[in-house]
Amino acid sequence: MAQDPSFDIVSKLDRPELQNAVSQAMTEIQTRFDFKGSNSEIKITDDQLVLTSENEIKLKQVIDVLTTKMAKRGISLKAFDFDSKIEAATGQTVRMKVKIQNGLDKEQTKQITTLIKDQKLKVQATIQGDSVRVVGKKKDDLQEVMAAIRNANFNFDANFTNFKG
Repeated sequence: MAQDPSFDIVSKLDRPELQNAVSQAMTEIQTRFDFKGSNSEIKITDDQLVLTSENEIKLKQVIDVLTTKMAKRGISLKAFDFDSKIEAATGQTVRMKVKIQNGLDKEQTKQITTLIKDQKLKVQATIQGDSVRVVGKKKDDLQEVMAAIRNANFNFDANFTNFKG
């Protein structure tokens, strides 16, 4: 017997695209006149970006260059927490640790399932750890759910994976 169409709603970042955006941002920073002789750097760790620069003004410019490159590569800025504080680092530099969202927490999965239930479609949303599985009889209903998720103004990033038709 054939399975009903389904998909998963997750929050996963495309790491190669992020790496490319960081590389492009670093190239621009190294060639820009206002960064000549500057000690600015962007590093990627498992769960965060570490941005360093000489002072807060230059650090804000690094953030601006990085976010521009991310937007051009289709990376959602909602997957990052740019509101973290700027701290003093070694060698008269400042540093900012930007947390990368990986997976949906309980509150976020509840927001998604509530939104889906409010749509009054014949679909079933099930929380599965850090993702939400949506199952329905009709593909059109699933597409309506996707449109609703895309149009919702969540403060986190939500992607669709694991399509089964």
